[in-house]
Order: sequence, then structure tokens, then C-alpha cells
Amino acid sequence: MPNLSLKKNPMPLRDPLERGKTFLEVALGYTKEAAIDEADRCLNCKKPLCVEGCPVGISIPSFIQKVKIGEFEEAYRILSADSSLPAVCGRVCPQETQCEGKCVRGVKGEPVAIGRLERFVADFHNETASKTPEQPTPNGHKVAVIGSGPAGLTCAGDLAKKGYSVTVFEALHAAGGVLVYGIPEFRLPKAIVQKEIEGLKALGVNFSLNTVIGKTLSFDDLKADGYEAIFIGSGAGLPNFMGIEGENLCGVSSANEFLTRINLMKAYREGSETPVLRAQKVAVVGGGNVAMDAARSALRLGAEKVTIVYRRSLEELPARKEEVEHAMEEGIEFSLLCNPIKIEGYFNPDDRRDPKNGFVKGMTCIRMKLGEPDASGRRRPVEIPGSEFFIECDAVIMAIGTSPNPLIKSTTPGLEVTKRGGIYADENGRTSLPYVYAGGDAVTGAATVILAMGAGKRAAKSIDEDLVK
Repeated sequence: MPNLSLKKNPMPLRDPLERGKTFLEVALGYTKEAAIDEADRCLNCKKPLCVEGCPVGISIPSFIQKVKIGEFEEAYRILSADSSLPAVCGRVCPQETQCEGKCVRGVKGEPVAIGRLERFVADFHNETASKTPEQPTPNGHKVAVIGSGPAGLTCAGDLAKKGYSVTVFEALHAAGGVLVYGIPEFRLPKAIVQKEIEGLKALGVNFSLNTVIGKTLSFDDLKADGYEAIFIGSGAGLPNFMGIEGENLCGVSSANEFLTRINLMKAYREGSETPVLRAQKVAVVGGGNVAMDAARSALRLGAEKVTIVYRRSLEELPARKEEVEHAMEEGIEFSLLCNPIKIEGYFNPDDRRDPKNGFVKGMTCIRMKLGEPDASGRRRPVEIPGSEFFIECDAVIMAIGTSPNPLIKSTTPGLEVTKRGGIYADENGRTSLPYVYAGGDAVTGAATVILAMGAGKRAAKSIDEDLVK
């Protein structure tokens, strides 16, 4: 008989006061008993709307039915047939707006905790599996994947399963893209990412690190080396700024740089050679997941006060609900319906750091009200004249989005781009150049991990169709 509880099994969490001082993972994961009990809430619908809500089309009811009877490894086999990164997705995918958002149990209660079950199954496999996957029979085709983020890893994994010889070219010294440089350890432990990458290596995927396509190698070089198709999954690593006065002050940084220093370069560790600003009063501008990550990381670096500054209200915050809740639990403050108009600075000639531009002492902000809906459907924030006020801080982190890196498109003649600066690709990943494909943030601009994975999956399907016809 199904578990008819209207509530999900709660996710065990570290204590907020303790976790705000450490980069250890916040969510601790389900036990076997909790996973089976939660799986019993699934009604195994004849028309599973949850699958329609999943960008990579995981057979959700099928894997959950295996969890119900304790066949966790079989559940993993079903999961991994559609997803190359189940342990990652179970942690960072916005299930509440996708698979769980369509779950019928959510009509009169909480939906089945699909993401938590996915995480449990993937973690169980990673902790207990002893066999390495059998490498598929080679099909004689060779494909290059640019970028080792979620789009690139998914494309590489799907092609490797079909017997393609795949090499992933990564500009940085570690594979994983945004999964290793953008998402903090307390949300996504890097050992989890590495485990997923090792699984791809076991399938036969090769990785070429410290390789910048467009500088180290060109598309012509790749073609000369026998690559028959190229997938561009280079992400959106170019940070956006507001263009307001004071953004060149010492103490202002992009969330991209701040998080890269912490996550990829491990600047939070004692004795790290990578410098990172450890400020006492930090203002983070933005309201998405990256803003939450930056704010919570600043707290863990020892900040006494961290404030999220966002121009809309709490209801419009684009960050995941659980990330906002975790930030609030940890003591992050929210200054909503306001927007920075100037970053104020001061000079200190006695400071050994370069005082040429001065140092941050705070931000002048203006209060906002919500007007008519904009093109996205959200109510447009409008300034309230004469409502300026001052936020004291010694660091400002800009988390207002990123744009696709322009290097590849600027060094590849004939590669069409969109008005927003992304690489043009149709819904199946095909670009303006034959046998060149693209997907993820390099096309759309900054989006979610799972949407990038979906794009990588569709592009892999197109590559397979085009090379075998």
C-alpha cells in the first residue's frame, strides 16, 4: 500500500550555526529506510507527468519502483541510462520547477522527493559499486567536446555509450566546468563531481586539460586530427557588471571570480596560496543561486554580516527556495526591493595594497517598487525617487549573471551568434557550421545544470544521426 503522507521525508541537514563556519556539505542525504519510505509515496502513474518535466527524460517512476523494493543498483542502472550525472542532479537540479513540479502528489500535498531519491541512488552506487562499466564497442567515429561542464559531460557520455571515441577539451586544470569552479563544496562536494567524471573515463571518454580551444588549438587543428564533429559546451564564464560608479574599487569582485578562487583554487583552506578577500561586511548584488552561493561562501570565510541586495521582492527571487531558506537559516540578511546606484570608496595611503582606485566603504542604493510585468512576465522594478539609502560594507560581490565566453566565436569564421552574444544553435544543437554543434550556457547564457545537460543530450543525438547516415 502506498505511503499517503502529504509530506516528504525531511532531508537531514547540518545545524545552521555549525554549517555557517564550514564548507562541509549541508544536506546529509536519506538513509535506506527514509528512501524506501519516500519511494512508497510514488503512485506509479500510468501517464507520468514527472518525466515530461525532466529535461533529460529520466524514467522516474521506473527507478523509484526499484527503490521501493530495495533494488538500489537496478534503480541506478535506470537512472544512468538517461543521465550522465545523477549524483550531481540529485543535489543541484531545481526539481521543484521541473519533475517534482508536475508530480500529482503535489496537488494536495508535497510532491515525491524525486531529487532526494536520485541523490540517494547515485550515492549508494558510488559507495558500493565495485565493477567498472563495460566499454562499448568502438564505432570508428571521433568527436571533440569543448568544455567539461554539464553540457559537455552529458554529450560526451551519451556519445561514448554509443561507441564514439570522445575527447573533452577543458581550458582549466580540472574537469567539471561550473560544477567545480562555480558551485560551492557545501552544496556539491567536488569528490562527487570527480566520481562522476571517473565514471565517464571508465566508459572511454578522454580528457585534455589546460587546453584553450581558440588559442591552444583551433577548429582546423581538431579537424586535421581526425575529429569528425565538434560540440561546443564552453559555458558562460564572462561576468556581468552594472556599469555604476565605484565598480573599480578594491573590494569589488564578480561572483564568478570569488567562487572560482574558493571552489576551484580552494582559497578557503588554511595555508592556500590563492588569495581571496575575507571581508567583515559583505554586500552581494543579485538574487539567483549564484548570489546565494557567494553570500553563504562569504559567511564561511568569516564575514560578520552578509547582505543580499535584490531589486525585486522575496516572491520574485530566482534562486531555489531551499537555497534561500538555507541562507536565511545561516543568518544571511536580505535587503529587497532596492538597487545599487553607486559604490562608495575611500583612500588609505598606509595600506600596502594598491590604493590607486581606493577601497570599498559602502553602497548607495535606491528603493524600488514593482510596476507592470516585463517581457519575462515578472513585474518590472521601478525606482522610487528620493529614497536613496546607504549600506555599509567593505566588499561588494556582483552576482547579476554571466555571458558566453567570446573566444571561440571570435576565432571561428562562419560561426553564427545571437543578438545576446551566444552561439546560434537550433533546438537540436546544430550550428551554422556543418558538423559543429553547441549547447548549454554557451548558447543560452547562464541557466541551470539540468537544462545544459538536456542540450548536451540533444546535441549528442544529432551528432549520432548526422555521422551514421
